[in-house]
Amino acid sequence: MDVEPEEVAELQRRRAVQVVDVREPYEWDAGRIPGARHVELSEVAAQAETIDRDAPVVFVCRVGGRSTMAAQAFRRAGYDAYSLAGGMLAWAQRGLPFEPADGTVADH
Repeated sequence: MDVEPEEVAELQRRRAVQVVDVREPYEWDAGRIPGARHVELSEVAAQAETIDRDAPVVFVCRVGGRSTMAAQAFRRAGYDAYSLAGGMLAWAQRGLPFEPADGTVADH
């Protein structure tokens, strides 16, 4: 159910995936995946109808705990849902695109 950062980056390049970041606002502000959508974990259930059921969705958090919970819930609801393996820490460690360019992964 986890997807490696490089695979998510490639799927994003092909516009074949939705990326939903479920971290807190201060974490999002510190640094994020370009093109990702921010929906805090506490709001993600209420926003479910705004997430396309017909496209795979990858949830993102700092290390993978929160995103795994979101992915499991959405998968049970019939979505093609995944979690970013290793979270934003793994994304940053692999040197993948970041917004802003000098962004950081905030502590949770």
